[in-house]
Amino acid sequence: MKEENRVEDKILEIEKYLEELIPNLPTELEEYKKDFKIKAVCERYFEKIVEAMVDLAFIIIKDKKLKIPEDDKQAFDILSSNKIISQELSERLKDAKGMRNVIIHEYGRIEDDKIFHSVTEELEKDTREFINNITNLIKMEKKSKKSKNAKL
Repeated sequence: MKEENRVEDKILEIEKYLEELIPNLPTELEEYKKDFKIKAVCERYFEKIVEAMVDLAFIIIKDKKLKIPEDDKQAFDILSSNKIISQELSERLKDAKGMRNVIIHEYGRIEDDKIFHSVTEELEKDTREFINNITNLIKMEKKSKKSKNAKL
């Protein structure tokens, strides 16, 4: 039950970050490039959302007693190999983790067009798909527990 609460809390955290990011998303690349504050907001929330998804992946892995990943990206592979998320989503989330690392560690070499595309076209869609997969997993587990308890 404790892990279930951690999962729900992490999902709420991610959804809060999305709610704060979405109203600040620029509609045009040029707007993004010219406005330092918009870039900073987008990059920071990108970091926070991706990091929270990694945290959520680790919570699920621990709860399910799955193989402990060697690094953050491998966490998504483990979820995929255990049919919790699709291989395609795993690849996209690993790409997002890579982009997050670029934002944090290579600030001078960030390509605005790539960040703009990731934040405006991919992040929300992939994040919501990830959350839906985890939410469905929890619902199935609750249903399974109820069914087992009903048989007792």
